[in-house]
Amino acid sequence: MGQSSAILLRCMLAMTLAALCCAASAQQAASAPASAAMKGPPAGFVAPPEPQPNETNAQRAKTQPGNNAPFWRQVRQSGENEGFSTLPGAEKGVLIQRFVQYPGSRVTNAGEAWRQVRDRWIIPYGGALLFIVLLALALFYWRKGPIGGHEPDTGRQIERFTPFERAAHWTNAIAFVLLAVSGLVMAFGKALLLPLIGHTLFGWLTYALKNIHNFAGPLFAVSLLVVIVTFVRDEMFESADWAWLRRFGGLFGGAEVPPPRFNAGEKVLFWIGALALGVVVVSSGLVLDKLLPGLDYLRGDMQLAHMVHATAAVLMMAAFLGHIYMGTIGMKGAYKAMRHGQVDEAWAKEHHALWYEDIRAGKIPAQRSQPEPPPMTRGA
Repeated sequence: MGQSSAILLRCMLAMTLAALCCAASAQQAASAPASAAMKGPPAGFVAPPEPQPNETNAQRAKTQPGNNAPFWRQVRQSGENEGFSTLPGAEKGVLIQRFVQYPGSRVTNAGEAWRQVRDRWIIPYGGALLFIVLLALALFYWRKGPIGGHEPDTGRQIERFTPFERAAHWTNAIAFVLLAVSGLVMAFGKALLLPLIGHTLFGWLTYALKNIHNFAGPLFAVSLLVVIVTFVRDEMFESADWAWLRRFGGLFGGAEVPPPRFNAGEKVLFWIGALALGVVVVSSGLVLDKLLPGLDYLRGDMQLAHMVHATAAVLMMAAFLGHIYMGTIGMKGAYKAMRHGQVDEAWAKEHHALWYEDIRAGKIPAQRSQPEPPPMTRGA
C-alpha cells in the first residue's frame, strides 16, 4: 500500500509540471504579437537626420545635441581657415596656428614647431658652440700667451685710429656687449641662473635685460652702419691677404705674415661677421621690435624672425669672441691702440708691416686727425 501511494504521488507531480509548461507556452505565444508591435517607433515619430561631416556647430546641435565636434574642428583648423571674431586686429580668429615642419621639428602647429627648434637645436647647439670657442681661446692663451712684444718700443707714435673711428667702434662694441649679455641671459638664464638666484631676482633681471635689449638693438644697428662705412675702404682684400690666409698669419708657428692696416682675418670677420651676419641680426631684430613699416607682424612671421635672429646672433657672438680676445689679452698693445688711438712704430712694424711701410713711404699720413692739445697746467 505504501508503494502504490508513492507511485500515485509521482504521477500527480508529473501531470502538474506538464500543465504548468503548457500554460507558460500559451502565455508566451499570446504576448509575442504585442512585443513585436512595441519594437517600432510610436505613432507620429520623425527621426532626426544623420549627422554629416561638413555640418556647422549649429546644425550638429540639431542632429546630435551635445556633440561639438565641428566647433573644435574649426578651432584646430583656424590656422588654415580663420574663424570669426569681433576683436579687431590680425589673427584674432586663429586659435591654433597652421601645421608646418621647420628644419629640426616635427609636423605640428607652428607655435609648437618653433618651440622644438628653439629648445632642441638653437639653445643646446648654440650654447655648445660658444662654450667650445671659449674653451679653445682659453687653451690657446694657456699654451701661447699674448702674442707680440718682441720689438722694443721706439717712442715714436703712429695714429692707428682717429677719434671718430674709436667713437664709432666703442659705441658699436658697447651696444654689442649689452645685446650679447641680455640675449644670453634670456636664452640660457632659466636653466643656469634661475636655480641660483631664485624666481624673484631672476624675474626682475630678465625684465630689465629685455628692455635693455630692445633699446640697445637700434643703437647697434645705427653704429654698425657707421662702422661699416668708416672702415670699408681698408677692409678690401689685397694680394698679400691670400698669403696670410694660407698660413693663418703664422699664428700657429713661424714668422707672422706681414699684412696691411687690417690682416685677412680681420677682413673675413668684417665681411662675414659684421656685414653679413650683422645685416641678418639687425633686420630680424627690427622685425622682432616691430620697427619696420608695412608688416603685419603675424605670429608665424615673428617665430621665423626669432629663429633667424637667434641663430645669426649665436654665430656672430662666436665669431666676435676671437676678435674680443685678440683686442684685449690676446695681443700686446691691441687694446691700447683702440683705447688711445696711438701705437708705437715697433708695434706697427711687427703686426702690420705693409701698413708701416706705406706710412714710411708717405702714402699714408702718420697722423690723420688733428692732434689733441696738451692739457693746460695750472697757472698757465
